Amino acid sequence: MRHAAERNTCYHNLIFFLILLIGLAGCAPRLFKGSSDPLREFTLEGKGDGKVLLIPLRGAVSTRPDEGMFRTKPSMVQEVVSHLRKAQKDPSIKAVLLEIESPGGSVTASDVLYHELEKYKEKSGAKMVTLMMSTAASGGYYVALASDRIIAHPMTLTGSVGTIFVRPNATRLMEKVGLEAEITKSGKYKDMASPFRDIQPEEKEIIRAMIEDLNSRFLELAAKKRGLKDEQYRNVATARIFTAAQAVEAGLVDSIGYMDDALREAKNLSGLPEDAKVVVYRRTQFPDDNPYNPITMEGSGQIPGLIQMPLSEFLTMPGAGFYYLWAPEYER
Repeated sequence: MRHAAERNTCYHNLIFFLILLIGLAGCAPRLFKGSSDPLREFTLEGKGDGKVLLIPLRGAVSTRPDEGMFRTKPSMVQEVVSHLRKAQKDPSIKAVLLEIESPGGSVTASDVLYHELEKYKEKSGAKMVTLMMSTAASGGYYVALASDRIIAHPMTLTGSVGTIFVRPNATRLMEKVGLEAEITKSGKYKDMASPFRDIQPEEKEIIRAMIEDLNSRFLELAAKKRGLKDEQYRNVATARIFTAAQAVEAGLVDSIGYMDDALREAKNLSGLPEDAKVVVYRRTQFPDDNPYNPITMEGSGQIPGLIQMPLSEFLTMPGAGFYYLWAPEYER
């Protein structure tokens, strides 16, 4: 009887949990709204003429939206481009401050975002400053190269100017469970880098050549934009990570400072007065807002903590492809 009662309790709890999920899903448009709301301007500080627009870049540099259980958050590229297009319509914005907290992302997304930032600067004539937070590496650094000045927080880790190819390998798991993948292909290399078989030596050479091709663009851009000397170039080309002080010596960063230093630099470069407005674009108004708030809308696009699933943290591994990404967990 006791076991039957326990089973009934489990069933009732499961049914209640499912009903709760359905109810939350039905309320999603109200509870987790924000991604479809238009961007609005909010002033964080200052009352003078002209504006500095603060744009936060947090997380992976990607064109892929962050799909949660109840709503979808725009990708970094989509959100930043939305900010730039809104700013393009406001001639009083004389400077943009990028606040970067990112280990990088895909090679394409990094290049697209860099291109969009350069295009905005050319059309608007606005100056651009980057403030690096704890991590602004690889693709995060690639994006920063669009700036007129790069400032690192004293505790910043940056650099990792390099390219990595990530390929999941399921062969050992398949052997354990007795699973095979039958593939019919049109050419010798059609299934190159497939997760269902080991990669061949000649395929490694092809991939290595592709990495060198993609990486040469990154290195050449860094050398050109930062005016790297030969010794600095060789040091940066190792794709090593740098502390803030090391990055200044390596020629990757102009100076070390904090948010107020970066805002002062943005105002000085653009000829704005000290009391110029510092503004942000958000889809939601936040009480006691300040420049360290990277959120533009309600919610985060993630599964709410009430129903957080342990497996969710394992679903963030990037798919197979080429990345400007500092990811020590994938390197060996």
